[in-house]
Amino acid sequence: MTDSTFDIGARLLAMRKMAQLSQRQLAERAGVPHAQISIIEKNKSSPSISTMRKILSGLNMSMADFFDVERSAPDGPFFGPDELLDLTSKLHVFGAPDASGRMSFRQIGNAHRHNLQILHEVYEEGAETGETRLEHFSNEGGYVIEGALEVTVGDEVRVLYPGESYLFDSRVPHRFRNAHDGRTVVVSACTPPYL
Repeated sequence: MTDSTFDIGARLLAMRKMAQLSQRQLAERAGVPHAQISIIEKNKSSPSISTMRKILSGLNMSMADFFDVERSAPDGPFFGPDELLDLTSKLHVFGAPDASGRMSFRQIGNAHRHNLQILHEVYEEGAETGETRLEHFSNEGGYVIEGALEVTVGDEVRVLYPGESYLFDSRVPHRFRNAHDGRTVVVSACTPPYL
């Protein structure tokens, strides 16, 4: 479900000014072209997930924090299926590259309080994180529960099946793609939290 009322440009402008950064300074920190910051702040373009993540890394901010300052997660230590924090709509606001499929990301508990983000990920048929590879200062791993997940890390590509897993330094460019005719389900973890 897309949140059409969320103003990405205004929010980015406010966060950049709070950090006391010029557009050029933020672009340099994030490793994106200077003009891209301006275009996004003026809402002339919807950034991809990977581009927005890069920009937010320049602000030391997660996507979840960017989109929902007042979001709350139960304290735990135990969580039922209906108590997971749904981050899916945050991804769809960016116009996630999922025209041929859908993705669902649900977080267990408060990732920032524990400095660990645990996600239940569902990739519908054809879903992927995009051609632009993700890069962020974290380590991440995951375990495939159902389906088949193609994971690209640097120059290495492998399709993982149920019972197989991955673990790598997230600073290495990477991407994920459902390589299955049906849905693929993964449980993943990332520290420090990224989304």
